[in-house]
Amino acid sequence: MPQNRIQLIIGQHRFTAKLADNPAAAELKALLPLQLTMQDLHRNEKYAALPHSLPSQNQPVGRIEIGDVMLYQGDTLVIFYENFTTPYSYTRLAKIQQPAQLKATLGKGTVDVMLVE
Repeated sequence: MPQNRIQLIIGQHRFTAKLADNPAAAELKALLPLQLTMQDLHRNEKYAALPHSLPSQNQPVGRIEIGDVMLYQGDTLVIFYENFTTPYSYTRLAKIQQPAQLKATLGKGTVDVMLVE
């Protein structure tokens, strides 16, 4: 696996994500392996609290794309499974490379996600 990539394991599915080039993404990678139980919010994202805060560089993103992996308020990891516009600010962590099956794989309600190198 290239240094700037991580794997997200959801059930029997593996997704590869390209890490952003920033301190938050580097620190996230240093936490791996990381198991998160993620909750659904607004039927467009899954989120979970991280073990500790990461360095944030929040910026208004304007538009969220399927497969965006973001840091919210320094300590919450968010995986987006819908495209939409947003007024919120995030720190980019990663982008899932082939997210076509992401929504179906994440399902409804809570889901366990394992992040590994």
